[in-house]
Amino acid sequence: MNVKILTTPGCSNCQVVEKMLDKLEISYDLIDVTEKPEYLEKYPIFLAPGLVIDEKLEFIGIPKIEDLKKAFK
Repeated sequence: MNVKILTTPGCSNCQVVEKMLDKLEISYDLIDVTEKPEYLEKYPIFLAPGLVIDEKLEFIGIPKIEDLKKAFK
């Protein structure tokens, strides 16, 4: 499973999602969209973070932990 967190500098919501994934023991890549704007073309998010699972934008913002667990079953 390929997981990416689309983030921006100083994003506190992004840190919350990172901690949630860490707790679920899910590995992920952090993508700073200010450094890699091509990700915004592919995944047009207006609020960080965006959570991409297997190349599909699944969540924008902070998802509920229950929804995250379902996404990784």
